[in-house]
Order: sequence, then C-alpha cells, then structure tokens
Amino acid sequence: MQFGSIQWLQDGPFALHRWASLKESFPLFLHAFLYTLGISIGALILSGILGIIFGSLSAAQSKFLRGVSRVYVEFFQNTPLLIQVFFVYYGLPLVNVVMPVYLIGIICVGIYQGAYIAEVVRSGVQSVAKGQSEAAYSQGFNYWQTMFLIVLPQAWRIMLPPLTNQVVNLIKNTSVIAIISGADIMFTANSWSSMNLNYVPAFTLAGLLYFILCFPLAKWARNMEEKNKRAYSR
Repeated sequence: MQFGSIQWLQDGPFALHRWASLKESFPLFLHAFLYTLGISIGALILSGILGIIFGSLSAAQSKFLRGVSRVYVEFFQNTPLLIQVFFVYYGLPLVNVVMPVYLIGIICVGIYQGAYIAEVVRSGVQSVAKGQSEAAYSQGFNYWQTMFLIVLPQAWRIMLPPLTNQVVNLIKNTSVIAIISGADIMFTANSWSSMNLNYVPAFTLAGLLYFILCFPLAKWARNMEEKNKRAYSR
C-alpha cells in the first residue's frame, strides 16, 4: 500500500515533476492571461456601448425602436455563444472577410454580452420615476439628452452590482475562443497539457487565473449590493 502511494506521487496526476514542468512553462500561461485580459477589455467596451444603446431604446416611445431592442436581446440571449463564434469564424471567409481570432473574440463576446447588459440597463431605466423624464422633456431635453443626463445617472447605483456580475460572466465566456484556437487561458491549458499529459496542473492553473480575474469583481459587486440595500433601507 505504501509502495502504491509512493508510485502515485511519482507518476500520478499530482506528481511533482508535472508541477515542475508547469513552472517552466509559466510564461506561456502568463501570455494567455494577458491575451484573455485584452479580449475581456475589448469585449467589455463593445458590450457596454451596445448595452447602453439597446437598453435605452427599450424605454423609447417608438414601438419600432423598442422592437429593435427586443429583437437584439432575444436573439443573442437565446442562441449559444459558441454557434455565434462558429458563424463568424467559418461564415465570414465565405464572403471574403477574414478577421484575426483576437478580433473575433472581442466582437462575438461583446455582442453576446451586450444583450445581457441591455437588460440590466432596461431594468435600471425602469426603476427611475417617469416624472423625471417628463420634467426633462418639459425643459426642452430630447430623448437621448434625457436618458444620458437625467435617467442613467440616477439608475447607475441600481445597475452597478448586476453590471459587475455581467463583467464576470463576460470574462468566463472568453473561454469559448479556445474552440477556434485563440491563445487564451483555456486553449493554452488544453494544448499544453495535450503535449505532456499534465492535465491536472494545467487546468488547475487555468482555473486559478480565471479566479484571479473574476473573484475581485464578484466580491466588489456583493459589497456594492450590500451598500445599496443599507442605503435604501434607511
């Protein structure tokens, strides 16, 4: 039994030589971490812009504009991100449009997550009393001036915790880029471990890197939510 335990420590999935090999390849994972961070930042900017625009349109007086917002939200929320990535990666070259994987990741994750952010913005906008908008219109403000100068600043406190949760989801969703050979954390862990069979160290480190990106944001979102509850309970 003791011999078996020693053999397991020497050749098993938790063998020290496997972790030593991971240590030597850490710069590769660091590059993947920065690659994932770059895609996340780019996708966050795109999703934020789309979320604010379509979330604001959901409260517009025009039925057409509200309909456009609902079509965008419902379509991207109810189709898998993976299919959207495949469509862009394999479909666009058929019409002579070729984009780097990095850009595909930003666009696909950004558009997909923008639909969820739009719902957060819609909920925030609806939480603001309609009298605020009516007062702005009476002072000569147009729709977008009312939205950006009056409504959204008041809804910001309510929207912030769920928005932060959506940022966490966005970071985790970047892992789908691994399926089209993006040099992100997930692809790096899978390709590196496939060469040397050190699966446990590779995916343990991959999980830790995602945790480093996501946990501070999730913790901050919970703190903000608690502050909002205390503020409104007064």
